[in-house]
Amino acid sequence: MSPTNMRHVLSALVQNVPGVLAQISGMLASRGYNIESLAVGETENPKLSRMTFVVIGDDRVLEQVRKQLEKIVTVVRVDDISAQDYVERDLMLIKVQAPPGGKRSEVYELTQIFRGRIVDVAQDQVMIEISGKESKIDAFIEVMRPFGIVELVRSGRIAMVRGKGYLGQDSQAPPASPS
Repeated sequence: MSPTNMRHVLSALVQNVPGVLAQISGMLASRGYNIESLAVGETENPKLSRMTFVVIGDDRVLEQVRKQLEKIVTVVRVDDISAQDYVERDLMLIKVQAPPGGKRSEVYELTQIFRGRIVDVAQDQVMIEISGKESKIDAFIEVMRPFGIVELVRSGRIAMVRGKGYLGQDSQAPPASPS
């Protein structure tokens, strides 16, 4: 990837209302921005959701994406966390051919090496859950290819900045108080 086409991880706090995902993804698509990965889910505050986007582009593209997102009423805050110290994870379920015997044992051993776990077993297939960095997930997929991948699904990246701060610290959303 050239320095002009950098991978940017954006984290956005949005109001947890119907249609916000469609509104945001539609706006980005209509302006020609490709979202490499998108994950969304409720936060510690049930009135807010966090969206994590991965986009590829130069700083100009990144700035345009941020400006467009910040114009949307339901968006509370947008941060490019790429330049910060952050933890990033991806979750995958993968179903592979694994007939009983040697092949199944081999799949099980490889799953253990990658710190995954088998979550379903059928007569000739197993379903594996694995989480980690994108590179780990990609490497596991390549290791499973020779066995025969039947189906796979990935969650998209989620990310959070390390340390004491939180994305909403300067917004109208204080941290949820313990119950």
